[in-house]
Amino acid sequence: MTSHVIERARLAERELARRLRQSSVSRLFGFELEAAEGGRAVLRMRVTAKHKQVHRVVHGGILAALADTAGGLASYTVVPRGTRMATVEMKINYLEAVDRGVLVAEARVLRKGRNFIVVDCDVVDADGRLAAKALMTFSIGPREPKRRR
Repeated sequence: MTSHVIERARLAERELARRLRQSSVSRLFGFELEAAEGGRAVLRMRVTAKHKQVHRVVHGGILAALADTAGGLASYTVVPRGTRMATVEMKINYLEAVDRGVLVAEARVLRKGRNFIVVDCDVVDADGRLAAKALMTFSIGPREPKRRR
């Protein structure tokens, strides 16, 4: 890899980390960016009491939010900066109940088209077990309007 490509990747990762910090959902749930590069993003979340449902395991909606956020960040790595995107479809399988530890969501872009991006995401628990598997589709919208200063 050339130094120019490496520097662009670092800038993109910093931009995604900034976006994650600005997201109220990500702050509320404690999502942290572990890695991001072309077509891939990895998020982590330490399980706490606020993530659990009445049976004291992580709520499925939290797992879905983690996968969706990782998928969105992976998608941002393959579109021009400032492009708007939205989740238009998500399918998730819950495979293992999680009651403690750290969850890691690794999202990978499977295909980028002109209007849609398809992303696959694995959510694994601290023991390396596949806790959830998600497949998502994101619409690619117009670029964000430039803000007036």
